Amino acid sequence: MACAPRRGLFCAKAMTAPVTLFHVSDLHFGAEDREALAWFAGEVARDRPDWVICTGDITMRARHHEFAAAQAWLSALDAPVMVEPGNHDMPYFNPVERFVSPYARYGVLRRAVYREPQLDGVAVVPLRTVAPAQWRLNWSKGRVGRVDLAHALAGLSTAEDCGLRLVACHHPLVEADTTATASTRGGRHALAALARAGAHAVLSGHVHDAFDMMVDAEGTPVRLIGAGTLSERVRATRPSYNRLDWSAATGLVVSVRGMA
Repeated sequence: MACAPRRGLFCAKAMTAPVTLFHVSDLHFGAEDREALAWFAGEVARDRPDWVICTGDITMRARHHEFAAAQAWLSALDAPVMVEPGNHDMPYFNPVERFVSPYARYGVLRRAVYREPQLDGVAVVPLRTVAPAQWRLNWSKGRVGRVDLAHALAGLSTAEDCGLRLVACHHPLVEADTTATASTRGGRHALAALARAGAHAVLSGHVHDAFDMMVDAEGTPVRLIGAGTLSERVRATRPSYNRLDWSAATGLVVSVRGMA
């Protein structure tokens, strides 16, 4: 079975300037909110973040035309972009492709939109939390496998000198008191391992509502940060994204930016 393409770890060891990241999730092209997308693109053009990180569910049903529309929009953003896959980004209507090459369509998009950021002191490590199938009825829920966790831990091990070490995945690793749930199998164990390996925060999406909380992961504190949605599939809050500002002096400051 094909593995999801992995890319995103970046770190220059010396921290020389403040860094601004925009964290967005659940674009759901095919059920996108065009007004919200235009608003977010305007925010990027105005504030020029160092990196835009999208934590999955880029499409609604992983159709080719949905990926094409997402690719055009992401490529036009005035910032480097990193994307992670969500459960909606694997083929829904082609079972052969779903099991043989589930991340092929996503991989085309990722290669087309990825641009290396010019950052100092920041690492963003990908962690896959999606699977083509699971031993339960609801395949949309999260799962962290041993191989995927090992890849993330290896990435963190190369980022020891970075002042800010983030992990980006689609599903929250533990529940965050939101209307929707992730039910991520292996999530609590993975969170503890990531915290011990030096992760400062884990970015995720999936639940369509923003959150920011500190968790005690088996004795090691780690921050969980969830982004809302820019789609029509809103839940408790309006379309939104997270702005992350970091410097050695102030640490990590997170603000939720909602569309009026």
